[in-house]
Parts: sequence; C-alpha cells; structure tokens
Amino acid sequence: MIRIGIGILVALSSAVTALAQPGTCETLDDKRRRLAEEILASEYLYDCCDDTISRCLEARPVCRLAVRLAEDVCRRVAAGQDETGIRRALSRRARSMVGGGNSAEIDLSNAPTLGPDEAPVTVVIYACARCPYCSKLIPALYQAADGGVLAGDVRLAFRIFPIRGHEGSTEAGLGFEAAAELGGFWPFMLYAYRHFDEFSAEVQIEWAAAVDLDRTEFTERLRDNATRDLLVEIKKEGLVNGVEETPTLFLNGRPWVGDLAVDLLVDAIQEEAERVKGDLWVAD
Repeated sequence: MIRIGIGILVALSSAVTALAQPGTCETLDDKRRRLAEEILASEYLYDCCDDTISRCLEARPVCRLAVRLAEDVCRRVAAGQDETGIRRALSRRARSMVGGGNSAEIDLSNAPTLGPDEAPVTVVIYACARCPYCSKLIPALYQAADGGVLAGDVRLAFRIFPIRGHEGSTEAGLGFEAAAELGGFWPFMLYAYRHFDEFSAEVQIEWAAAVDLDRTEFTERLRDNATRDLLVEIKKEGLVNGVEETPTLFLNGRPWVGDLAVDLLVDAIQEEAERVKGDLWVAD
C-alpha cells in the first residue's frame, strides 16, 4: 500500500494551492486517511498520467487531474461515503469525462446561453422549470459562470425539458420560453427558481414584469401556439439525446453521468477546460 506520506501531502498541498482549491486530504483522521490511501493507491487516472493517483502525485510535473481526483476522493471520505460508493463515483466521473460514444446533437441556435461563444467548455442543461433540484443547482452554476470561478471557461446553454410528473411543468416551460424569446431568459429563470414555491400559471406575468419584461408581449408569447410548438421540438431533441430526467447535463457534447453536486460539477468543468486548453500540469 502506498501511504499518503509527508512528501505526497506536501506535494498535494502545494498543487492544491496552485489550483486555488481547499485542501482536504491532510485534514482526515487516521481511519479515514487509511481509506483514502487504499483508494488513491489503486485507482488509475483516465488521462494525463498512466498510473495510480498516488504515484501520479509523486511524479514531476504533477498532473492536475491527479490533484483533482485526490481531492474528490478525500472530500468523499470526509463526508462519510463508503469505499464502494467512492469507487463507483470515480468510475462515473471517468465515463463522463472520457466519453467514447458520439457527441449529442444539440441545436443551440435558439437556446439562451451565458458565457463567451469561444469558451473551451459548453455545458448544455436540460431542465424542467418545475424541477426542485434544478431550482437549486442551476442558479449555483449560473453564479459560478457569471463572474465566478468558471467565468470565461464555460458557456452555459439552457434547454427547457418539461417533466410530466412535475405539476405545472408545461405552463412553467412556456413561461421560460416566452422570456427567452424576449431576451430576458436568465433574469426570469433566476427569479422563477427563487420563487419556486409561489408558482402559478398566472403569476408568471407578474414575474416577467418584475424582471423588466413587457407584460403584454410576455402574455402574448406565453399564449402563442408557436411558443408551445417550439417547446415540443426542444423536448423531442432531448428525448433523442437520451434525456429522461432533469437536470441532465452535457459537457462538450458528452452526457454527464456523475454526481449532480455543484462543487463536483465545477471541478469537472475546470478539468475539461484545462484539457481543451492543454493546461494539464501544475506549475512548479
């Protein structure tokens, strides 16, 4: 077994500092550190370094992915996840980042987007306007992309995907689409998710006015059959791409099958940006 010895901890701490991430491995108690040691000594990287996470941390230069995966493992250990669950989570992350199949065909010509078109990572989010988890996750990703840690590295694109089991999903989806057509999608989306528990079909008109959308134009778009037809087309596209639940995310065309935790998604998006830009190694 390869121990997380002083040398590796120092290297990891230095690398974590360079990545502007909080260190976790060095804070583990002895029992949890032993579990982290076992996982880091036997799990291999899927890019950048052809060895275990532990050995890649000892190599020079240090692969950024080794640091990210070590921190991922240690955060999970600190949170009390068991070994089997952690290994499965690492496998899902690898499948999400490496892919292997064809990229999803997603038409973003009429999709609301946030971030530069030339960003190294495009994240497409299929979400229901009445999805409780979406109402928490998506504003957090928005914050990270809009002047936060992901600014400049990611372009977020939103695809409305009503879920039949969510009451009011079609009516709320029409509201989202109406706001998008009027150029006010992101403020409206944030407002709607912030007032998630106050939803009704009628109150959306007041929400539109609250984010400075024209009340009359919004109402017309909300009730226009063309808006409904577009919503149907977007959902058909999602179904073709295998979307069954929300939120479903695609990173540069690859479906994300890992955990839907904000910190993990941010970490994975940063990893993808580094890969695209060729920024794979931690500077000494």
